[in-house]
Amino acid sequence: MTSPLRIARFRALWSASIFSAIGTFVQSVAGSWLMLELTNGSNTWVGLMVASSTLPLLFFSLTAGALADMFDRAKIMVLAQSIMAVSALSMALLTHFGRMTPGILLLLGLMLGMGGALNLPSQQALLPELVPREMIPSAIAFQSAGFNAARAVGPAIGGAIVAAYGAAIGFGVNSISYLAMIAVVLYVASTLGPRERENTTMFSAVTMGIRYARYTEKFRNLLTLSALYAITSAVVQAVLPGYTTELRGTAGTYGFLLGAMGTGALIGVATRNRITERGVHLIPFGIFLFGVFGILLGFVPNLALAAVCMAGCGAFWLLSLSTMNTTAQLIAPDWIKGRAMALYNLSFSGIAPLGSILAGVVADQVGIRATLISFSIGSVVLGLLTPRFRIPKLEEIEEPAFTIADSLNPHLGQEVDESISEEGPVVVLNTWVVDEADIPEFLKVMQQLRLVRLTTGAYRWGLMRNVSDPTRFTEVFANHSWYDHLAQHRRIDDDAAAVIKRARAFDRSDGPMTRHLISVDVLEAIDEYDYMRTLASHEEMHATDGSIPLPSDETAG
Repeated sequence: MTSPLRIARFRALWSASIFSAIGTFVQSVAGSWLMLELTNGSNTWVGLMVASSTLPLLFFSLTAGALADMFDRAKIMVLAQSIMAVSALSMALLTHFGRMTPGILLLLGLMLGMGGALNLPSQQALLPELVPREMIPSAIAFQSAGFNAARAVGPAIGGAIVAAYGAAIGFGVNSISYLAMIAVVLYVASTLGPRERENTTMFSAVTMGIRYARYTEKFRNLLTLSALYAITSAVVQAVLPGYTTELRGTAGTYGFLLGAMGTGALIGVATRNRITERGVHLIPFGIFLFGVFGILLGFVPNLALAAVCMAGCGAFWLLSLSTMNTTAQLIAPDWIKGRAMALYNLSFSGIAPLGSILAGVVADQVGIRATLISFSIGSVVLGLLTPRFRIPKLEEIEEPAFTIADSLNPHLGQEVDESISEEGPVVVLNTWVVDEADIPEFLKVMQQLRLVRLTTGAYRWGLMRNVSDPTRFTEVFANHSWYDHLAQHRRIDDDAAAVIKRARAFDRSDGPMTRHLISVDVLEAIDEYDYMRTLASHEEMHATDGSIPLPSDETAG
């Protein structure tokens, strides 16, 4: 469990992340409390302010995920941290000089959220570069523990700072935490070697991420569940400032209750292994009991019992969310991890602001306690329905293995003329002659092969049957460019290779016949030397990675 901390670069980034998270929670207390004061207690405005830090995920998450796979993740993090530092510093200065308004505060909160949306996929996708693959679950657990340690002390520190010195100092503390994070990221970047990056267009990268989620059932179900949970669970933090005033509390009280939630999360981290050893599936378990404690929070009459309920919410919120995060990390292969984590962040952190806004509006209409109870009942129901989503336990997840793809030359197909790599679209035709008795089973395997193609780079797929020869079938799929097709070969994991092997076995002629067609711009000259070089590298891929072999008379593949 402690092994990731032995790695200096992980330890440095983990420590800096805790300090930055403390600053974020100080910021959260200061921002929410200042908005409450500026708007004379409007729950709707407070809900908007709470939402502002994550609302940009709805609009920028996919782009940020594609950038994480296409460019240097450390540099993206430095840019993102700089944006957030400027936002926090602007809040501090405007508040100090008495120039802050609700609209400006919300606008700067959105700017800070934009930086966070840009930062998160790169930081999450950077993890496999910091620690060996087998340490990833432990590293994620440490990240969750560190974040929730910050949750335990950050709000209390924030409440004390706001009560004693005002919101401006709280914003200033947060801006300093970003500067510390920038320094550590620069150090970590200096320890990392080069990695293979996506060399495609932003549109292609984003749509590939969407197709991966759409056609990967386990991941798609996880995204759906986390989005629903985001809506039902957002109520606790969204209405907490107003709930604190109902208990006749102050900014310090608000920070204390948030700290109780963080303390509960630490308890969740400490008890996590004991619970999993008993065979408990932490996702439905955590969602259900988060809802139970949320309902109790809506009924308790005093601060002491409210703190107990907040601790319970924190414990089960941590257990459910950290397990969903780890599940997303383990399901997604490295080549698309930035986009996969961006989609996961979008499904929870991007949807949570909508839950916060909705909770604020409902609270203004029916009251805070009624809103807490009704939304938390939603979490209880969701927890009961979670098994229907068929999300595996962590120990049941087998991380994608690329035995064949890893044996390929990592630079194969990369050192070609850029104009050739960008040529497209590319259409691949694979033809089988199948015994009539085998056709039903063949079609079942082709359903699996369809998912392989669509989750590794194809944007269109179809299966055609020859009218004059009903035993002859042709698979047709298309890639956006020649580069995307070459990259598709390197994305074939062991499970996908097994599907291709099963599909190949159905042919009753000389083996499935494949043809590759690439569009030609008749108005531009083709560099035949570079063209033949890229075709040669593609032939080598087909000869070694288990794909349908190229016919002897075909030089393009």
